[in-house]
Formats: sequence, structure tokens, C-alpha cells
Amino acid sequence: MAALAPLIISLRQLHHYDELQTTHALADWIEARVDEGLTWFCLAPTYGDGEHQARFGQALLSRPGLSSKVNVMVKAGIVPAHLDTSGRHVKHYDTGSNTLAHVIDHQLEMLNLERIELFHLHRPDPLMDHATVGHVLDEGIASGKLGHIGVSHFLPAQWRRLQTAMSTPIRCGELELSIPRSEALFDGLWDAMCVDNIMPLACSPLCGGRLFESLLGSLLAERAQDYGVSAASLAMAWLNTLPHAPTPVVGTLKPAHLRTLLDHASLQLDRVTWFELLEAARAHRVF
Repeated sequence: MAALAPLIISLRQLHHYDELQTTHALADWIEARVDEGLTWFCLAPTYGDGEHQARFGQALLSRPGLSSKVNVMVKAGIVPAHLDTSGRHVKHYDTGSNTLAHVIDHQLEMLNLERIELFHLHRPDPLMDHATVGHVLDEGIASGKLGHIGVSHFLPAQWRRLQTAMSTPIRCGELELSIPRSEALFDGLWDAMCVDNIMPLACSPLCGGRLFESLLGSLLAERAQDYGVSAASLAMAWLNTLPHAPTPVVGTLKPAHLRTLLDHASLQLDRVTWFELLEAARAHRVF
């Protein structure tokens, strides 16, 4: 698959950025990120109820040649309560074959793309018909509409069951991973990804900024000074120190913040600092 940039930029919060609400401004912003080497963008039908995809697609359409320079990750399978067509307003998962096939075509149309580089099932669906879903995903790959398949928040048995129904390998797995949310490193989930050769993507690596509003935040700021970087860069370095380091999926769209993270994307921590931050997050020493 196309090499992942040091960061994947999630467009989930696009509606909060007033300066990016016009097609011209958003196209300028995308072009600037691509010039910096940040070519991967994450979207989902639940982000802005599809409006974010439409606006991203219009921005690409407005700049000839820009679509060939970006890689888009799309996550699908969640139906928000207010979009429940039954009228009962029930949030649910829908991985039905007709639904997935429609989502793939609809996303390509809205994004003005011929191919979605990375297509993720957003959640494991207990009602999934694995054979049918596997067939739809394989067909998406064979037709060239999809580049690669990933899963989000799946457990090992869940992605392995899906994999048995597919000839296409599952390439990526998204999980919540940060200094305060390190459970996956100790409960076997992380190791299963490594064993199955699934590329990890770490969502919420900075906990939406809440990471810096605690005693851990004070320690991060102190150690960041030792390394000569920002506290956010140090928190990202904690992830980057892991063997089989994950690709962070970040939510900020501020150019200055993204440049700061990019400038220190290769930073790794010494072992003592890594465990010091882990202990601070846990509020107890490692066993």
C-alpha cells in the first residue's frame, strides 16, 4: 500500500474551523499539507453527516491534479441515531452487503476520487454476515475502487474471523492508544497486531488535548523541556518509541500544530522517560 505519512489527519472536526469553510480555503489547506508531506486524510460518513466528505471532494475537484497527491482513509459501518431511517432514532451498525457497496460508491462520488486507498470497517458488527462482507470488500479491491482494507476497534478474534472470509489481507487496525490509554500494550491486542502483521493506527493519541490538563500534563511539559520539544511532540514520541510504532491519527487541523508534530515525528524517548510517563498516567508503579 502507499506509504503512510508520519501522521494521518482526521477531518472529524472540520466544521469547527471557520477559516476552512470555503472550497478555496480548504483546497489551499490540503495543498499546503501535501507540500509538507502529509498526504493521508481520514473521513467517515458520520463526520459532519457526510458534509465533510462533500466539502473535501469539492476542494479536490477545484484543484486539478490535487486528488492524485492525496490518500484517503474512509471508515464506514456506523449509522447515527438521527440518520436511522426506521424513525426510531436508534444508533446502530450496518455492514449489510447492499449498504457497504452503496457506501463505497457514494464515498467515491462525494470525494471525487476513483479509489479509496484505505477502507475501514468502523466497528465490529455482531450481525455481520462475514462471507458476504468479505465478498464485497474483495470485489472492491478487484474493481480498483478500494486500495486496502482495515478495521477499527476490532479484537483479534473479530478481525481473524473476517479475514477467513476474505482473500484480501487486512492491512491496518485502528485502536485507541495513548499514554493514559495503554491497555492494548498489556492485554495482548498490540501483540496480536504485530503477530498478524497488521499496521497499527493510533486514534486519540493526545486524548483530544485532555492529556495536558492533568498531573501527567505537568510532567510532559517538564520532560518536553529536557528534549527541547513541545509537550504534544513528547507524547507522540512515547508512541513512536514502541517497536512496530503506530501511525497516529490526529484531530488538529491547525497548520502550526501539525508542523510541530511533523518536525519531531522521528523522536524517540529513552526507556526511563517512557516508563516514567506510563507510571504517571497510571498513578502507580509498574509491577
